[in-house]
Amino acid sequence: MRPKIVLFLFVLIFGCKEKFDTPEKIIINSSWQFKMLGDSVWIPAEVPGNVISDLLENEVITDPFIGDNEKNVQWVFEKDWVYKTQFSCSEALLDKQHIELTFDGLDTYAEVFLNDSLILNTNNAFRSYSIPVKPLLKSKNDLKIVFENTGIHEERAKAKLPYALPEGNRIFTRKAQFQYGWDWGPKLNTSGIWRPVSLLGWNDAKIRDVYIQQNTLESNEAKLKAHVAVAAEHLENKYLDILVNDTINSTHQLNTTGSYEFTINNPKLWWPHNLGDPYQYELKFILRYKKTILDTLKFKKGLRSIDLVTEKDSLGESFYFKVNDVPVYVKGANYIPQNSLQNKVKKEDYNQLLEDVVEANMNMLRVWGGGIYENSIFYDLCDEKGILIWQDFMFACAMYPGDEEFLTNVRLEAEYNVKRLRKHASIALWCGNNENSEGWHRWGWQANRSDEEKVEIWKNYLKVFDSILPNTVANLTDTDYWESSPKYGRGNPKYKFEGDAHDWWIWHDGYPFEHLEKNVPRFMSEFGFQSFPSKETISYMNQLDTLDISTNGFKNHQKHSRGFQIIEAYMQRDFPLSKNPEDYIYLSQLLQAYGIGKGIEAHRRARPYNMGTLYWQLNDCWPAVSWSSIDFLGNWKALHYKAKRSFKNILISSELSEDNLSTFIVNDELRDDQGMLTLTIQDFYGKIIHEESKEVTAQAGTSRRVHSLDLKELKINPNKHMVVASFNSETSIFYLAKPKDLILPTATIVQKIVKVDNGFEIHLKSNVFQKDVFLSTNVHGKFSDNFFDLLPNEAKIVHFKSKSTQIDALKIKTFNNLIR
Repeated sequence: MRPKIVLFLFVLIFGCKEKFDTPEKIIINSSWQFKMLGDSVWIPAEVPGNVISDLLENEVITDPFIGDNEKNVQWVFEKDWVYKTQFSCSEALLDKQHIELTFDGLDTYAEVFLNDSLILNTNNAFRSYSIPVKPLLKSKNDLKIVFENTGIHEERAKAKLPYALPEGNRIFTRKAQFQYGWDWGPKLNTSGIWRPVSLLGWNDAKIRDVYIQQNTLESNEAKLKAHVAVAAEHLENKYLDILVNDTINSTHQLNTTGSYEFTINNPKLWWPHNLGDPYQYELKFILRYKKTILDTLKFKKGLRSIDLVTEKDSLGESFYFKVNDVPVYVKGANYIPQNSLQNKVKKEDYNQLLEDVVEANMNMLRVWGGGIYENSIFYDLCDEKGILIWQDFMFACAMYPGDEEFLTNVRLEAEYNVKRLRKHASIALWCGNNENSEGWHRWGWQANRSDEEKVEIWKNYLKVFDSILPNTVANLTDTDYWESSPKYGRGNPKYKFEGDAHDWWIWHDGYPFEHLEKNVPRFMSEFGFQSFPSKETISYMNQLDTLDISTNGFKNHQKHSRGFQIIEAYMQRDFPLSKNPEDYIYLSQLLQAYGIGKGIEAHRRARPYNMGTLYWQLNDCWPAVSWSSIDFLGNWKALHYKAKRSFKNILISSELSEDNLSTFIVNDELRDDQGMLTLTIQDFYGKIIHEESKEVTAQAGTSRRVHSLDLKELKINPNKHMVVASFNSETSIFYLAKPKDLILPTATIVQKIVKVDNGFEIHLKSNVFQKDVFLSTNVHGKFSDNFFDLLPNEAKIVHFKSKSTQIDALKIKTFNNLIR
């Protein structure tokens, strides 16, 4: 049953003379200056922005992303900072009956002065603040904002508690938690005006918000209800026109409920991009007084149903998403902020990263709870591109206070962000937090505490994550809510049978990658492994022309205390080691792709028991040695190319149990796929020692074992042979030994480069099998495929998208040459 939506029409009664015209808005983003509190010299500032970006732009500090400069900017966060600007108001704006000044994001503790009058105190970077300012405005205005460092407020809040809460002072401040430092990101606890400042004036009425509730969604008809929040002096003779795709749909007289029903016939549905068209309707709402337009609001809306299905079964409890009544297998990654300095992320950055998501055949991103509620452009693009979003509330890896002031702040934050994002078709789930529950039950946070203390801390947890947040989601949307990710920590045996799972037995606990194949949960929402970034990114860190992975500056970009040691320990198990920096980088990326690829394919083979796999992590917030599949400069690592192949809707995947080889076809399409399955066992020169073919049907939405083969009867050397399976246009290669044990031949790859309209075609061929072929060049661009296997005597064409007119010195590296 859908939760009842209760929205109020705001009717403001003012005894002013009626005027009927549209609102006027100005963006206050120019002529800003800033200084440290107590200094006398003002220097230019960028808004939106932050103090680190502004200090860097004015050459007061060195770039914290370079070398170990991060340590040299920590003093910034202990200071208070002041921003100011002047702005003008036209006579027309000053004549408006109502004028509001809005701050969409102040980070975090700020006092705001307009023409020397204190108008606002803020304490939450995730909230928007609007203040009526008409009596204070003049034609020329002074706006000043004083930001106090977070430490003052955090120590004050900490002193009120008779016990310490995990994890540190960050829990007291409602801002991006990763800015306090994480095991993949720097400590850059910055402050500033991080989202736009605007001034809006209107007379008789304006539209504040519109929410579309789906009453019914059938193939022939969608019955919808628009909940429209209007600020109005009165309702008499006021009308609302609803347009769908620029065509008038219905007209309504304003009423006190603020709810208006309308219908779309034969609706087109919004789908994740791998299953259909993410179609969106253009909706427009026109507020009129008789024939005079007072305000308009338009946005795009995708019609779809999304449900999280958690039902008891014989094995535990399901966890999967249904979109438009169809179970959807989720494929994707965890997303973190794209830059520690958020103002550096531009529209083109959002578009490129999300294009990379679609190109890698992902249909979901999980917006992780230690970052930010993203800018609207992020969700707009996800709607447009058909990418589902698992949206965490911004709480991560900690226990939080439960005093009334904090809880009220959280409630207002939740209400604002749920209202802001609820129109987006891409939002599939709201989740309360990342790993807070697991931390409390498994990470030793309860040690040395009294029973009374433990009860109080857990009750405060429940106030937020079992009360405030689920109630907010239920009252304001029809989206499902999940309390904490994961449901159970990996130390609880239930983690494989119920809810979502974070499997960090690999990496943190050192388990071999094969663990992922034998321990498949119902839905994997986190698992991962680190690798080095590209040579280009390492050079950027070091600011050196030569490649050096031994500098202190480079080591500062590895934020996990055991990161380098863990990478090498796993490499020794499965791959050869190399002392050559370029080869080591290459091997680290192969290692990451090898391990996470095992997990992805094991999860997909287990469909429908497992219905989702989201690896950690998609991207970086600064140049780093991390778990990302795309490095900070946008270069695809081997993992992203592996994900592209392993996330295809049709996947051929094999597994070996003792001497029995099982081959599966996974079909995520909405239709059956029929064709010839051909399986060969061949050596690395292309000699076939065994071949079988048969017609198979890959049924829609299934994973099925389509072939079994007993290898005992065959004369196979696992170090010299491989299994090649093909089905229609798809081919997979399965190895019978670890990469380091393969005995691979060496030979030259013949190449030919052909200029085409948007780059180059690279034609490749070899008379022997070539493993993990890596193409690189100094020319900026992107390869359509990389880190791929090249079968003997088979031609392959790779497209290199680039604006360059020529490729200089195409380099080809293969695993064959390294292992020798």
